[in-house]
Amino acid sequence: MAVSKTGLAVAVGAAIMLILFSIGGLIWLNNQGPVLYRSEEKDPLSGTPKSVIFNPFRDRSAEKAALPMIRAMRDGHCREVLAQWEHDYRKKYAESICQSETEHPLVSWNLVDWEAQPPLIILHYRGTRRNAPDSATTYREHFWVTVENRGEWRATKYDAMY
Repeated sequence: MAVSKTGLAVAVGAAIMLILFSIGGLIWLNNQGPVLYRSEEKDPLSGTPKSVIFNPFRDRSAEKAALPMIRAMRDGHCREVLAQWEHDYRKKYAESICQSETEHPLVSWNLVDWEAQPPLIILHYRGTRRNAPDSATTYREHFWVTVENRGEWRATKYDAMY
C-alpha cells in the first residue's frame, strides 16, 4: 500500500502538534500552584472541600516534612514528637492529643487539601483510625498538620478530630 506525500505530511504535522500541545500542557502544569481545583461543596463538619485535584508537579517538601510527625503518631510515639511543646502553653494540649491518639490510633491517611498561608502551609488529611487500640473497627476523620518554612520545612502543629 502506497502512502501519499500529502497523507504523510498530515500525519507528521498532527504528531508535531500533539507533541507541542503535550509539552505546553506540562509547562502550564509546572507553573501552577499545588492545588489545581477545589470544589465549592464542602464537608459541613471540617470545612474541607469535597473534591480537590492536586498538581502532580507540586513541590512536596512540605508534605515530606509532615510525614515524620504523622508516622510518629501512627507508631505511638506522640509524646516524643510533641515533647518540645511541653515548654510552652501547649503542654496540656499536647497531652490531650497524645491521650486521644492512644485511644484512637491512626492506621492510614491521605492528603485532601493544601492551604497556603505563608510562611505556613496547613495540610489537611483524612485518616483512618481504630475505635480503640485493640479494636478491629475503624472510622475516618480529618486531621491537620501545619508546617513552617524556617530555612527548611518543619512540622509545627498537629490538630485532629476524634
